[in-house]
Amino acid sequence: MTGDHPANPSLHLTRKQLARMIDHTQLRAYATQLDITELCDEAAAFGFASVSVNPIWTAYCAKRLTGTTVVVDPTIGFPLGANTARIKIEEAKEAVRNGAQELDMVINIGALKSGFHDYVEKEIASLVRAVRGIPVKVILETSYLTTDEKVAVCQMSLRSGAAFVKTSTGFGDGGAVIQDVTLMHEVVGGQMGIKAAGGVRTYGDAIALIGAGATRIGTSTGPNILDAAPR
Repeated sequence: MTGDHPANPSLHLTRKQLARMIDHTQLRAYATQLDITELCDEAAAFGFASVSVNPIWTAYCAKRLTGTTVVVDPTIGFPLGANTARIKIEEAKEAVRNGAQELDMVINIGALKSGFHDYVEKEIASLVRAVRGIPVKVILETSYLTTDEKVAVCQMSLRSGAAFVKTSTGFGDGGAVIQDVTLMHEVVGGQMGIKAAGGVRTYGDAIALIGAGATRIGTSTGPNILDAAPR
Protein backbone atom coordinates (compact mmCIF):
# COMPACT_ATOMS: atom_id res chain seq x y z
CA MET A 1 0.00 0.00 0.00
CA THR A 2 1.21 3.50 -0.79
CA GLY A 3 0.15 6.89 0.50
CA ASP A 4 0.49 5.69 4.11
CA HIS A 5 -0.38 7.86 7.07
CA PRO A 6 -0.49 6.98 10.77
CA ALA A 7 -3.38 4.77 11.75
CA ASN A 8 -6.32 6.60 13.32
CA PRO A 9 -5.54 6.41 17.04
CA SER A 10 -9.24 6.66 17.94
CA LEU A 11 -10.09 3.57 15.88
CA HIS A 12 -10.68 0.62 18.19
CA LEU A 13 -11.71 -2.68 16.63
CA THR A 14 -11.82 -6.06 18.27
CA ARG A 15 -10.17 -8.90 16.40
CA LYS A 16 -13.63 -10.30 15.65
CA GLN A 17 -14.82 -6.96 14.25
CA LEU A 18 -11.72 -6.64 12.09
CA ALA A 19 -12.10 -10.20 10.80
CA ARG A 20 -15.65 -9.44 9.69
CA MET A 21 -14.27 -6.62 7.53
CA ILE A 22 -11.86 -8.86 5.58
CA ASP A 23 -12.47 -10.56 2.23
CA HIS A 24 -9.91 -13.39 2.24
CA THR A 25 -8.58 -13.47 -1.31
CA GLN A 26 -7.01 -16.00 -3.69
CA LEU A 27 -7.17 -14.86 -7.32
CA ARG A 28 -3.93 -16.14 -8.81
CA ALA A 29 -4.26 -17.95 -12.13
CA TYR A 30 -2.26 -20.87 -10.77
CA ALA A 31 -4.27 -21.35 -7.58
CA THR A 32 -4.93 -25.06 -7.04
CA GLN A 33 -7.84 -26.77 -5.33
CA LEU A 34 -5.60 -27.20 -2.29
CA ASP A 35 -5.00 -23.44 -2.23
CA ILE A 36 -8.75 -22.80 -2.37
CA THR A 37 -9.42 -25.38 0.34
CA GLU A 38 -6.88 -23.67 2.61
CA LEU A 39 -8.45 -20.29 1.81
CA CYS A 40 -11.92 -21.50 2.82
CA ASP A 41 -10.70 -23.22 5.97
CA GLU A 42 -8.74 -20.15 7.07
CA ALA A 43 -11.73 -17.91 6.40
CA ALA A 44 -13.96 -20.14 8.51
CA ALA A 45 -11.41 -20.41 11.31
CA PHE A 46 -10.76 -16.66 11.51
CA GLY A 47 -14.35 -15.57 10.87
CA PHE A 48 -13.66 -13.50 7.76
CA ALA A 49 -16.50 -11.88 5.85
CA SER A 50 -15.93 -13.75 2.60
CA VAL A 51 -13.62 -15.64 0.33
CA SER A 52 -12.92 -13.79 -2.91
CA VAL A 53 -12.10 -16.19 -5.73
CA ASN A 54 -12.21 -16.61 -9.47
CA PRO A 55 -15.66 -17.80 -10.63
CA ILE A 56 -14.56 -21.36 -11.41
CA TRP A 57 -14.24 -22.01 -7.66
CA THR A 58 -17.64 -20.61 -6.64
CA ALA A 59 -19.53 -23.88 -6.27
CA TYR A 60 -16.60 -25.59 -4.53
CA CYS A 61 -16.29 -22.75 -2.00
CA ALA A 62 -20.04 -22.63 -1.40
CA LYS A 63 -20.03 -26.33 -0.53
CA ARG A 64 -16.87 -26.09 1.56
CA LEU A 65 -18.24 -23.16 3.57
CA THR A 66 -21.71 -24.61 4.22
CA GLY A 67 -22.65 -24.03 7.84
CA THR A 68 -20.25 -21.10 8.33
CA THR A 69 -20.84 -17.35 8.29
CA VAL A 70 -18.35 -16.86 5.43
CA VAL A 71 -19.90 -15.90 2.08
CA VAL A 72 -18.54 -16.64 -1.39
CA ASP A 73 -17.52 -13.56 -3.37
CA PRO A 74 -16.41 -14.35 -6.93
CA THR A 75 -15.02 -11.78 -9.34
CA ILE A 76 -16.78 -10.72 -12.53
CA GLY A 77 -15.02 -9.43 -15.66
CA PHE A 78 -11.76 -9.90 -13.82
CA PRO A 79 -9.17 -8.47 -13.97
CA LEU A 80 -9.43 -6.20 -17.03
CA GLY A 81 -13.14 -5.36 -17.14
CA ALA A 82 -13.01 -5.66 -20.93
CA ASN A 83 -15.69 -8.31 -21.43
CA THR A 84 -18.91 -7.25 -23.09
CA ALA A 85 -21.72 -6.27 -20.76
CA ARG A 86 -23.75 -9.32 -21.77
CA ILE A 87 -20.94 -11.67 -20.83
CA LYS A 88 -20.42 -9.95 -17.46
CA ILE A 89 -24.12 -10.26 -16.70
CA GLU A 90 -24.21 -13.95 -17.65
CA GLU A 91 -21.05 -14.57 -15.63
CA ALA A 92 -22.66 -12.90 -12.63
CA LYS A 93 -25.90 -14.85 -12.97
CA GLU A 94 -24.02 -18.14 -13.26
CA ALA A 95 -21.96 -17.27 -10.19
CA VAL A 96 -25.15 -16.69 -8.21
CA ARG A 97 -26.56 -20.02 -9.39
CA ASN A 98 -23.34 -21.63 -8.18
CA GLY A 99 -23.65 -20.13 -4.71
CA ALA A 100 -22.21 -16.61 -4.86
CA GLN A 101 -23.53 -14.34 -2.12
CA GLU A 102 -21.54 -11.23 -3.11
CA LEU A 103 -19.89 -10.20 -6.39
CA ASP A 104 -16.89 -8.01 -7.27
CA MET A 105 -17.20 -6.62 -10.81
CA VAL A 106 -14.62 -4.66 -12.82
CA ILE A 107 -15.94 -1.70 -14.77
CA ASN A 108 -15.17 -1.27 -18.46
CA ILE A 109 -12.12 0.94 -17.90
CA GLY A 110 -11.50 1.54 -21.60
CA ALA A 111 -15.06 2.73 -22.12
CA LEU A 112 -14.75 5.12 -19.19
CA LYS A 113 -11.44 6.50 -20.46
CA SER A 114 -13.06 6.95 -23.90
CA GLY A 115 -15.74 9.15 -22.36
CA PHE A 116 -18.56 6.59 -22.69
CA HIS A 117 -19.89 7.22 -19.19
CA ASP A 118 -23.45 6.28 -20.10
CA TYR A 119 -22.28 2.85 -21.25
CA VAL A 120 -20.36 2.26 -18.02
CA GLU A 121 -23.29 3.26 -15.84
CA LYS A 122 -25.74 1.18 -17.86
CA GLU A 123 -23.46 -1.85 -17.52
CA ILE A 124 -23.25 -1.46 -13.74
CA ALA A 125 -26.98 -0.93 -13.38
CA SER A 126 -27.84 -3.87 -15.66
CA LEU A 127 -25.64 -6.24 -13.70
CA VAL A 128 -27.03 -5.06 -10.35
CA ARG A 129 -30.58 -5.63 -11.64
CA ALA A 130 -29.69 -9.06 -13.01
CA VAL A 131 -28.58 -10.32 -9.58
CA ARG A 132 -31.03 -8.33 -7.50
CA GLY A 133 -30.51 -8.96 -3.81
CA ILE A 134 -26.85 -9.94 -4.20
CA PRO A 135 -24.44 -7.18 -3.06
CA VAL A 136 -22.28 -5.96 -5.96
CA LYS A 137 -18.90 -4.33 -5.39
CA VAL A 138 -17.85 -2.11 -8.30
CA ILE A 139 -14.09 -2.14 -8.93
CA LEU A 140 -12.78 1.19 -10.22
CA GLU A 141 -9.10 0.26 -10.74
CA THR A 142 -8.21 3.66 -9.34
CA SER A 143 -4.59 3.69 -10.51
CA TYR A 144 -5.82 4.20 -14.08
CA LEU A 145 -8.37 6.93 -13.35
CA THR A 146 -8.36 10.68 -12.87
CA THR A 147 -9.96 12.20 -9.80
CA ASP A 148 -13.00 13.22 -11.84
CA GLU A 149 -13.34 9.69 -13.22
CA LYS A 150 -13.15 8.18 -9.72
CA VAL A 151 -15.88 10.52 -8.53
CA ALA A 152 -18.00 9.76 -11.60
CA VAL A 153 -17.83 5.98 -11.11
CA CYS A 154 -18.68 6.31 -7.43
CA GLN A 155 -21.73 8.36 -8.37
CA MET A 156 -22.71 5.87 -11.10
CA SER A 157 -22.41 2.98 -8.67
CA LEU A 158 -24.55 4.75 -6.09
CA ARG A 159 -27.26 5.56 -8.64
CA SER A 160 -27.16 1.97 -9.92
CA GLY A 161 -27.83 0.42 -6.53
CA ALA A 162 -24.46 -1.27 -6.07
CA ALA A 163 -23.50 -2.12 -2.50
CA PHE A 164 -19.83 -1.12 -2.55
CA VAL A 165 -17.22 0.71 -4.54
CA LYS A 166 -13.81 -0.94 -4.54
CA THR A 167 -10.41 0.56 -5.25
CA SER A 168 -8.50 -2.06 -7.22
CA THR A 169 -8.17 -5.58 -8.58
CA GLY A 170 -4.65 -5.98 -7.24
CA PHE A 171 -3.54 -6.76 -10.81
CA GLY A 172 -3.33 -3.18 -12.12
CA ASP A 173 -0.55 -0.61 -11.86
CA GLY A 174 -1.38 0.24 -8.25
CA GLY A 175 -3.50 -0.77 -5.31
CA ALA A 176 -5.35 0.83 -2.44
CA VAL A 177 -4.08 4.23 -1.32
CA ILE A 178 -5.32 6.45 1.48
CA GLN A 179 -6.11 9.36 -0.83
CA ASP A 180 -8.44 7.26 -3.00
CA VAL A 181 -10.30 5.78 -0.06
CA THR A 182 -10.71 9.26 1.42
CA LEU A 183 -12.09 10.55 -1.88
CA MET A 184 -14.48 7.62 -2.24
CA HIS A 185 -15.69 8.18 1.31
CA GLU A 186 -16.33 11.84 0.57
CA VAL A 187 -18.52 10.86 -2.39
CA VAL A 188 -20.44 7.83 -1.07
CA GLY A 189 -19.58 7.46 2.62
CA GLY A 190 -22.60 6.39 4.65
CA GLN A 191 -24.50 5.44 1.50
CA MET A 192 -22.36 2.56 0.20
CA GLY A 193 -19.63 0.32 1.46
CA ILE A 194 -16.04 1.03 0.44
CA LYS A 195 -13.65 -1.85 -0.20
CA ALA A 196 -9.91 -1.22 -0.19
CA ALA A 197 -7.91 -3.88 -2.01
CA GLY A 198 -4.54 -4.21 -3.67
CA GLY A 199 -1.32 -4.18 -1.68
CA VAL A 200 -3.02 -4.36 1.74
CA ARG A 201 -0.60 -6.66 3.54
CA THR A 202 -0.22 -5.54 7.15
CA TYR A 203 -2.32 -4.67 10.18
CA GLY A 204 -1.12 -1.07 9.84
CA ASP A 205 -2.24 -0.95 6.20
CA ALA A 206 -5.69 -2.25 7.08
CA ILE A 207 -6.26 0.07 10.03
CA ALA A 208 -5.06 3.12 8.10
CA LEU A 209 -7.47 2.37 5.26
CA ILE A 210 -10.35 1.70 7.64
CA GLY A 211 -9.56 4.98 9.36
CA ALA A 212 -9.83 6.69 5.97
CA GLY A 213 -13.29 5.24 5.36
CA ALA A 214 -12.92 1.66 4.12
CA THR A 215 -15.61 -0.70 5.39
CA ARG A 216 -14.16 -3.84 3.82
CA ILE A 217 -10.57 -4.94 3.16
CA GLY A 218 -9.57 -7.28 0.35
CA THR A 219 -6.34 -9.11 1.08
CA SER A 220 -4.57 -12.43 0.75
CA THR A 221 -2.82 -11.90 4.10
CA GLY A 222 -5.83 -11.79 6.39
CA PRO A 223 -4.43 -14.31 8.91
CA ASN A 224 -1.22 -12.29 9.27
CA ILE A 225 -3.18 -9.08 9.71
CA LEU A 226 -5.24 -10.58 12.52
CA ASP A 227 -2.21 -12.17 14.15
CA ALA A 228 -0.67 -8.67 14.36
CA ALA A 229 -3.81 -7.11 15.84
CA PRO A 230 -3.82 -6.22 19.55
CA ARG A 231 -5.15 -9.04 21.71
